[in-house]
Amino acid sequence: MAAESIGKTIDYKEISCQSCGSNLLVEPQMLTAICPYCASPSIIQRPPSENLPTPNFTIGFVVTQERAIQSVSHWIQRSSVFAKSAFRKAVPELTRGVYLPAYLYNAVANSDYRADIGENYTETETYTTTDSDGKTVTRTRTVVKTEWRTLQGQHHCYVLDVVVTASKGVTNDALEAIEPFDLRALRRFTPAMISGWLAEEPSRTQDECFRFAHGEAVEKVGQQLKGFMPGDSYRNLQYETDVARESIDLVLFPIWSFAVRYDDAKPPLQILVNGQTGRVGGKVPISPVKVSIAVGLVLIVIVIGALLFGMAR
Repeated sequence: MAAESIGKTIDYKEISCQSCGSNLLVEPQMLTAICPYCASPSIIQRPPSENLPTPNFTIGFVVTQERAIQSVSHWIQRSSVFAKSAFRKAVPELTRGVYLPAYLYNAVANSDYRADIGENYTETETYTTTDSDGKTVTRTRTVVKTEWRTLQGQHHCYVLDVVVTASKGVTNDALEAIEPFDLRALRRFTPAMISGWLAEEPSRTQDECFRFAHGEAVEKVGQQLKGFMPGDSYRNLQYETDVARESIDLVLFPIWSFAVRYDDAKPPLQILVNGQTGRVGGKVPISPVKVSIAVGLVLIVIVIGALLFGMAR
């Protein structure tokens, strides 16, 4: 996504964050000294990059800045009861709306699998025990047993719409937290579509993203196979997957990026908002003190319950 490929009609400048490694394209009037991902002031301007891929598709912003700010504020206020108090009182700082580069991966997967399938059945068995008078008595009970059989075969499926971040400023876990995007809104990329917005160049290579997406596709096949297994239970599932007809496209996804400062001694936390759906994602800092108090209260309740039960007997 070199400046020449995006900015045929727009004179973009390129800047880099020395802290998180993101590379951004901005119009001259939008030059910023703050990274939109990590809120670091370590921004430098650099010469235009060459031989970077041009985006295939993009999705436009639907969520307004005002709505994004409200969503993040509500998300912080409704965060876990174990969240640090300073975090729950923090005011989110909007950095910018950004078009985030990510690769969209699709493939066909063919798998050979083998597993042990369990079918449950019941039996009535006889056993001896001692009653309240100390006498030995014979009783019956119904027990559940499992009969195992081997199942092997082939499984064919499509693995669709695996999204992998191409940004060093946003991890794949952070992107997954605000998914899904409605891919029916994909449009062929033109430079005019991102005019007035920050847009990031891919800071991860296509090969790197391709390998990650391939691995995630195989993992998804494994999850499908687990749900596909018949019977009451299964064990020893083994499979080999051949992935074919793989395709990968570079897409610019709309996100709002926020920084939350709750501790001067620590870097701000990154909170993202899906610019299409408004979904919010981020990591909540947990207070060890609150967790310890909660655990202590639970233990006290258990001890009191045990004492009362013992007295009742």
